Amino acid sequence: MILVLKNSWALLFGILLLMVGNGLQGTLLGVRGELEGFSTMEMSIVMSSYFVGFLGASRVVPDLIRRVGHVRVFAALASFISAVLILYPAWANPWAWAVGRVVIGFAYCGVYVTAESWLNNAATNETRGQALSAYMIATTLGIIVAQGLLLLADPGGYMLFIIISVLVSVSFAPILLSISPTPAFDSTAPMQLTKLLKTSPLGCVGMFLMGGIFAAQFGMSAVFATKIGLGLGQLSAFVAAFYVGGLILQYPIGWLSDRMDRRALICIVATAGAVAALLPLIVGTYFYLLLVSAFVIGGMSNPLYSLLIAHTNDFVEVEDMAASSSGLLFINGLGAILGPIVVGQVMDLMGAQGFFVIILVLLGMLGAYSAYRRTRRPAVEDTMSYANVSPTASMMAVEIAQEYAIETAAEEEAAT
Repeated sequence: MILVLKNSWALLFGILLLMVGNGLQGTLLGVRGELEGFSTMEMSIVMSSYFVGFLGASRVVPDLIRRVGHVRVFAALASFISAVLILYPAWANPWAWAVGRVVIGFAYCGVYVTAESWLNNAATNETRGQALSAYMIATTLGIIVAQGLLLLADPGGYMLFIIISVLVSVSFAPILLSISPTPAFDSTAPMQLTKLLKTSPLGCVGMFLMGGIFAAQFGMSAVFATKIGLGLGQLSAFVAAFYVGGLILQYPIGWLSDRMDRRALICIVATAGAVAALLPLIVGTYFYLLLVSAFVIGGMSNPLYSLLIAHTNDFVEVEDMAASSSGLLFINGLGAILGPIVVGQVMDLMGAQGFFVIILVLLGMLGAYSAYRRTRRPAVEDTMSYANVSPTASMMAVEIAQEYAIETAAEEEAAT
């Protein structure tokens, strides 16, 4: 890990700043939307729009990179991010914000793809797993740190938007100044969805449900917190708790993943997350209970993303892993687009507690379906290695994780 940090610290620091900007803008919009009098449904559309742009970029950006190169794509998309961040407070209209979120989602996906390909190029076969872990820690820490910055200024003014724009602009410098020669770039076409569904029904259904769960956390948690009247300090702690849980519990659950039937673990983890979502509905929205609930939900749902990819890998040939993961990310993106909209509708009907109702239902469905799939075919004896992948990552990070899993499997086979 020391070697990875020595070789890639500037790149990782730039990624950290990018994630601070991304994490803060999502939470800030949730708070500012309430101050501007936007309805819950309008805010759900705004939050959903980010994932529309993100999913679109996953198809378009690889072609852009091949045509004009990494540096030009990175610089152009980074400029769009800074520009949109400044325009948010100047044009406080939900439809204008929705368009801005599409642009932001598109640009962030492209920036992630570029930065992740540089990181992969800087890693060796021996350090790729450590580089991936360092990247995932940097991205999660960025979102956690971002929540604290919400307290620096009045969300009703311009200053926080300016801070985000400056952070994002500053993040480009260490990334662009530290990169090695531009790496060759290639992307994998996704596996046909019908074939993927036949190969791993649980992987497909689970990733669609996880898209909705993660989008609810990433997009609507701040909206929920404003609706129940949490102060800024409490709101920032509540949103951060989702990601603290994901950061802390990712590795223990990953360790278990390589030592038991993954379908059983998916069922256990999803059920634990559902129970955590049920508690505020039964006991009430007490602040410290909300923190515990958010910590457990985040700690369960973030590893589920990697678990479902690893489970799917158990049923595909090594040469098809990248294609299957690309297909899973597409399915996850569809779920992420629908997630905030469904949460918004339920919150309109049921009040703020609809936020936890949706998470409870989706995690409960995943737990029940994983239990059902255990009855349909036997467990795989020789499983592929679990690789930590964040739901915020692009398909490039997932392909890096797949390379690492394949290399680990090859080394284990050679050793036997």
